Amino acid sequence: MQNFVHKGLEILVVLIGISIISFALVYLSPGDPAEVMLTQCGVTPTEELLEKTRADLGVDRPFGEQYLTWLGKVVKGDMGESYSTKVPVVDKLKTSFVPTLKLALTSLVIMILVSVPLGILAAIYHDSWLDFLIRAGCFLGNSIPNFWIGLVFLSIFGVQLHWVPVAGGQANFRTMLLPAITLAIAMASKYTRQVRLAFLNEMNQDYVQGARVRGIEKKDILFRHILPNVLVPLLTLLGLSLGSLLGGTAVVEIIYNYPGMGLMAVKAISAQDFPLIQGYVLWIALLYMVINLLVDLSYSYLDPRISKETDQ
Repeated sequence: MQNFVHKGLEILVVLIGISIISFALVYLSPGDPAEVMLTQCGVTPTEELLEKTRADLGVDRPFGEQYLTWLGKVVKGDMGESYSTKVPVVDKLKTSFVPTLKLALTSLVIMILVSVPLGILAAIYHDSWLDFLIRAGCFLGNSIPNFWIGLVFLSIFGVQLHWVPVAGGQANFRTMLLPAITLAIAMASKYTRQVRLAFLNEMNQDYVQGARVRGIEKKDILFRHILPNVLVPLLTLLGLSLGSLLGGTAVVEIIYNYPGMGLMAVKAISAQDFPLIQGYVLWIALLYMVINLLVDLSYSYLDPRISKETDQ
């Protein structure tokens, strides 16, 4: 419980720091928020109208007063209104987060289904032709950029075979499958090597040698003894990958025109949509902190030794 409270305080301090930095960067960025908002609405800004809009937005006040006013609204769940869409930022984040969550979970499932079996096979048959083939595939998967894979997939499955819509713009299974596979390729290449190295390290441990001497079957050693120990370090990587995916993979989402967080963030930056940019940065920071907290808490369930060391 004490560790949980400590982590909660760390999250609060980090979020306050990130909110100050993001608000300061927007405050110091070139451009007049009042002029940007009026232009997005199709209104010709006059000096009188600009002064009135600045007063309505509160951007004519000192930095500290602006920040405290904005932070007070954020605590109440009000992040302002998007300049470009005239929709509350919270609603816009919710709308974009759901497709990104689906895409992130789908790509992680595909990655796990590919990387864990291949990593185990490469470790069991290490230095064989199968191990060499798997490692060569991982090297190739890490070397090819996501945008190139996305363009090739669109050309083959969208333009030539007509299996998926080229225009995108939706978040159903047909439009989500190719972006998920595109993201999973690079991740699977990285995680396959991690699983292989982790299994090789565990296979050389004394407890594995002792289990073999006692006549325990090989499959039981692999899945009942080695696999749980391998999951703990991999869980940290999975948490970081999930946080990155939930932040929105802008390149992939732009290529497939997938309506997620990454595409929303790029459009917000292009339109100088300051409230949406601030809300996006704070939301992503919160996601990272929460995911890291959940990963830390799950360690004690996967490996009770960690919780005992923490208590000591």
